[in-house]
Amino acid sequence: MKTTPIATLACTLTAAVFMAVSGLATAQTTTAKTAKPAAVSKKEAVAKKKPPVSANRTNLKTTAKNVAAGIEAAEAAMTPAELAIAERVHVGSMPCELGASVNLTQDDKAPGYFDMQGKNFKYRMFPVATTTGAIRLEDQKAGAVWLQLANKSMLMNQKLGIRLADECMSPTQVAMAEVLKRNPPPSVLDAPKPAVLPVLLVEPLQPALPAQ
Repeated sequence: MKTTPIATLACTLTAAVFMAVSGLATAQTTTAKTAKPAAVSKKEAVAKKKPPVSANRTNLKTTAKNVAAGIEAAEAAMTPAELAIAERVHVGSMPCELGASVNLTQDDKAPGYFDMQGKNFKYRMFPVATTTGAIRLEDQKAGAVWLQLANKSMLMNQKLGIRLADECMSPTQVAMAEVLKRNPPPSVLDAPKPAVLPVLLVEPLQPALPAQ
């Protein structure tokens, strides 16, 4: 049987198409195989960049925790005199002059310590003994001082040299202020009144009579 030119051309085209498809499939397979190692190598590079957790870092964290625990333990230790002062501190929300207010709460977990909050300030305070008898709380780190008198309290910042709140009163201090208004104590500037000495009347001596 003779092969016609048309049949030869068809066979040639079929073979060419088959070879092209086979080459494309081979190229895709090769590309996929070469791409996988690249992705793996990227992951390995990211893993290498992460620094391993060293023993020194673990030791630092442990030391920081121990220091924090030591600070809490030091806070909990107070003298009997300081605890006695803390028992006399008025707590709660106290209105002050010029519309200000102070909220003072006792820390139940650390007896003797108080948390004070107000507008633009927050302090951690503890009692300090005074010679005048006034109750004094301090936050030495922030420089805050809270003075509690019988009829009022005030908050000062020693570092800034300013008074943050004045005329702060608890209900007990309000009652005491009313008592002092009705019966004001004598001022130390008042001059003492002169003492009145009794006047003794002395009869004149009678002249002695001549002897008879």
